[in-house]
Amino acid sequence: MALTLHELAQLTAGRVLRGNPQAHYSGISSLDLATPDDICFLGNTKYLTQFQQSQAGACLVAPEVTDGPETMALIEVENPTLAFSAVIAHFADAAHAFVPGVHPQAMVDPSATLDPMRVCIHPGAVIMAGAVIGDGTEIFPNAVIGAQVTIGKDCLIYQNVSIRERCVIGDRVILQPGAVIGSDGYGYQFSQGRHQKIPQVGIVEISNDVEIGANTTIDRARFGKTLIGEGTKIDNLVQIGHNVQIGKHCLVIALTGIAGSAKLGNYVTSAAQVGIAGHLEIGDKAVLAARTGVTGDLAGGQTYLGHPAQPMKQELKNLAHLRRLPKLIEEIKELKRRMDDSAK
Repeated sequence: MALTLHELAQLTAGRVLRGNPQAHYSGISSLDLATPDDICFLGNTKYLTQFQQSQAGACLVAPEVTDGPETMALIEVENPTLAFSAVIAHFADAAHAFVPGVHPQAMVDPSATLDPMRVCIHPGAVIMAGAVIGDGTEIFPNAVIGAQVTIGKDCLIYQNVSIRERCVIGDRVILQPGAVIGSDGYGYQFSQGRHQKIPQVGIVEISNDVEIGANTTIDRARFGKTLIGEGTKIDNLVQIGHNVQIGKHCLVIALTGIAGSAKLGNYVTSAAQVGIAGHLEIGDKAVLAARTGVTGDLAGGQTYLGHPAQPMKQELKNLAHLRRLPKLIEEIKELKRRMDDSAK
């Protein structure tokens, strides 16, 4: 649905700096690919050159930006990146309408609880016995909802998601394609010359406003529950082990692996390819830089790097010393040569 410049300013809580308030814009784009019908944003001064050369019809800019191409309408907003998210949501909502109903080719057990006029179940979806589906939730093709699973309101369960038995999903949760919730934890005991499987009888509980990325796996607890806190956002290709506890509003980024029974506080950030060992605790607002290896408890409020994880400043000093090693080795060789020569 097209927006006028005036409507765009209202949507983004912005102020029109330049342009016709009644001009219409029908799409969104990046600065370099935009046409006069598109809306874009300048969120980073790195892209000032693209901004100056852009053909976009309208652009969201920060307060310190006051000029641009003469043909471009400008709207001043406090945070262009965040404001543009509202524009994206506007066009996305217009492109995908929620149409309630249960498709005839979906398989819904008669004992499942849902209101066919308040949910959207696509063809090929499977909802097993005793499952409960909240109003406003949409379940896409080939998703499998296990027995006695509870899913809250206004959730998006995309293609090929699997939610195993008894797991609990809160409100406004998004599960991207291929996510697996509640697979068995990786639990074995070595006995009599072989690895014996330990039953995994707990669940996974995902709190409100969580998003789980594509092909991420979250294991069910051995007993009790694996817990993902409110507002936490988990990227693609993340592995979360059994009985892990992740706090509120954490960011867990691609290829992170979290071993069983680890506990992350609130507002923890785990960057890409981080490895977190089991049975340890990470404090609130800790930041784990990319490829950090966590082998012990970490206090909150600090940024860590390296393997094993250390405060970033210390690890950067260590890395600087390592880069000097080749030169130091050559200096030692030269000193040894001089000593040998003087001893002759």
